[in-house]
Amino acid sequence: MTLTSIPKDFPREPSPGAAPGAHPKLVLRKAGDTFSAGWTEEELALRYEVCADLVTQLVPYARRKFEANPDWGREGLERRLAAAIRAKPWELTESEIRWLVGRACEGLE
Repeated sequence: MTLTSIPKDFPREPSPGAAPGAHPKLVLRKAGDTFSAGWTEEELALRYEVCADLVTQLVPYARRKFEANPDWGREGLERRLAAAIRAKPWELTESEIRWLVGRACEGLE
């Protein structure tokens, strides 16, 4: 998979790291022989594949929940769906969760 096949709205940067201390610090990861603040092309492609697969599974689930609980509204469904995703051991970033939820709830109104 190439980066061109990944939608432009898919998150491309991991969550920023934090390091304690009085002086600013740059948090990097070692990928092969280089240090990087973001995902490698292979990591990004894999993360997109996983998220795209989850979207295909979540769309019918979101529709069922939306139809069964119309009083939640789209925002309520999105909140509940995001909370359920965070509870899973999937190690997704917050940006990826927002992308997943947005895609899974497209067209609901």
